[in-house]
Amino acid sequence: MQTFYEILPEKNETAVALGYFDGLHKGHRNVITQTAAQKSNGLTPVCLTFSKSPKSVLTGTPQNALMTRQDKINTLACLGIERVYEADFEKMKNMSAESFAKDILLDTLRAKKLFCGFNYRYGKNGEGDVNSLRAFCEQNDVELTVIPPQQSEGEVVSSTLIRELISSGNIKRANELLCGRFGFCSVIEHGKRLGRELGTPTINQPLCSELVVPKFGVYASIVTLENGDTYCGVTNIGIKPTVGGITPLCETWMPKYTGEEIYGQNADIRLIEFIREEKKFLSLEELKYTIIDNSKTALKIYENAIGKF
Repeated sequence: MQTFYEILPEKNETAVALGYFDGLHKGHRNVITQTAAQKSNGLTPVCLTFSKSPKSVLTGTPQNALMTRQDKINTLACLGIERVYEADFEKMKNMSAESFAKDILLDTLRAKKLFCGFNYRYGKNGEGDVNSLRAFCEQNDVELTVIPPQQSEGEVVSSTLIRELISSGNIKRANELLCGRFGFCSVIEHGKRLGRELGTPTINQPLCSELVVPKFGVYASIVTLENGDTYCGVTNIGIKPTVGGITPLCETWMPKYTGEEIYGQNADIRLIEFIREEKKFLSLEELKYTIIDNSKTALKIYENAIGKF
C-alpha cells in the first residue's frame, strides 16, 4: 500500500473512502471494506483522510486518538486499501464544499464511487454534508454509498463512545467496538528495577502521547516482542503510588518470560481486560503478592483471548 501527504492525480478511476477514521471502529470498517471491495469492479480502492484530526485543528485542542498512525495505516492495508492520502487539513479547511467535491474528488482522484459515514461533512465550516454530496454525485455520474450508524447495546458506535470506554477502564467492550485491541508499540526503557527485587521484573514504556489514556489500573495484556514472540502481560497503567511515582507510564510483567534483558528493544502492548484499579499498598510485600495474584487472573484472560481478532 502507498501513502501520500498530498493528493496526487490518479491515473485510473477510483473508489474513495472519506473520513478521518480515528480508530477504525465497526462503523469505519464498513466504509473501508465496501470501498476495498470495488477492486473487483476495476476501481482502485483509495482512502482520503487527514494527517491531523480536523477537530483538533479547528478547536486548537489535541484530540487523543484511538490508535497510532502506524496502526491505522497497517489496518487500512490489511482491509484492502491500496492508496492512502493523508491530507493537510490546515491547507484544505477553507476550501469550499463545491471545490472539494469537484477539484479533489472528481478531477484529481477520478472517483466513480464514494463511501462515507452518515455524519460526514466537508468543505469550509463543514458546509457540505451527505445530502449535498449526493446531489453532486447524481450530477456527475458518481455513485455514493452512505453507511448508516452502527449500533451496539443500544448506543451508536462512535470514537467518542470508545474514548469514554477506554477512559473508564472498559477496555474489553472498547476492543469489541474497535474490532481489535487498544495499545501501542514503543521502546523498553530502564526503570528503578523494583520489579526485579520483588521477583516480578517488568518492562517500562512511556505512554503514547497521541493516544487516549486508559483508566489507571492493572490490565491483562498481550505482549509481542521485537522477535515476534508473544506473552501474557500484567500491565499497570499509572503512576505507581506505592513507590511515590509521579509520571504516568506503562509497566508490564510477563510471568512466563524467562529470556534475557530486552532494554532498548520495542515491545507491542495490547490491553485485553481491566483487572483492578491502581492503589497505594501499605508495603512492598503486599504489592508483590497482589501482582502475583493478578498474574493468575491475567493468564486466564490471555488464554481465552488468544486467537480472537
